[in-house]
Amino acid sequence: MSYFLQQLINGLQLGFVYALIALGYTMVYGIVRLINFAHGDVFMVGAYLGYYSILRLHLPFPLAMVLAMAGCAVLGMTIERIAYKPLRNAPRIAALITAMGVSLFLEYFTSLKFMFGPNYLAYPRPFGIKTYQVGGCCFSTIQIAVFAVAIGLLVVLQYIVRRTRVGMAMRAVSFDKETASLMGINVNWIISLTFGIGSALAAAGGVLYGIAYPQINPFMGIMPGLKAFVAAVLGGIGSIPGAVLGAVIMGVVETTSSAFISSTMRDAIAFSILIIVLIVKPTGLLGKKGTEKV
Repeated sequence: MSYFLQQLINGLQLGFVYALIALGYTMVYGIVRLINFAHGDVFMVGAYLGYYSILRLHLPFPLAMVLAMAGCAVLGMTIERIAYKPLRNAPRIAALITAMGVSLFLEYFTSLKFMFGPNYLAYPRPFGIKTYQVGGCCFSTIQIAVFAVAIGLLVVLQYIVRRTRVGMAMRAVSFDKETASLMGINVNWIISLTFGIGSALAAAGGVLYGIAYPQINPFMGIMPGLKAFVAAVLGGIGSIPGAVLGAVIMGVVETTSSAFISSTMRDAIAFSILIIVLIVKPTGLLGKKGTEKV
């Protein structure tokens, strides 16, 4: 039983990292109905920004996290302005192909030697690692940091979306961009801000991922980005609580499958759960049916 609980804790650690990435997918989709496949690579850039902040600038963990989030927020808003804004009224397939192109650009550009380089790098630990045993389960300071940062950011995001004027504007634009524009909302700014917030959360996930699984490379965002996207769909794309729920399920299923079934089957099992859920409830666990305008 204690072994199962330990794997559950490990799964929650991975799930909260996925949640920070999945939130960017679901927020962007909720606003502009775009699947931003470059989001996993923004997660990768955030991990590298945290790496250099800790190793080269010798910043403490909180400041390194803030710097990585700020850098990726600017990157996300820049990508939106350059790559996606000109295609705002184009067919969705054009924006989708562009997102794939941006993803490939980030991966191969950052792997150049004058950027991050193609090699794997060992991630520095910004604080000492201690282990605490509670009821037969072990908690490390890394897991505590992941839980604290992820939950704190989720609470802040929920407050922004539900309690602030910016959040109200985001919900209005998500509901109807044309009407929101007529009501005086700067739609372009809200869309850029949404990209920035989502990218900042992905950067936080990248730093936490680097600390928890201390090895990074320019292609590290592909699989976590894909799994976070699957988590967002599983929970209900466009739903913030759904993205978190789907990510936690993905993380727990992945770790428990590795521990009790087979490490080579963990991805297949996780994706199979997605297929089963979508067959039963196509909108995802917390998704709602919507009407499509024609």
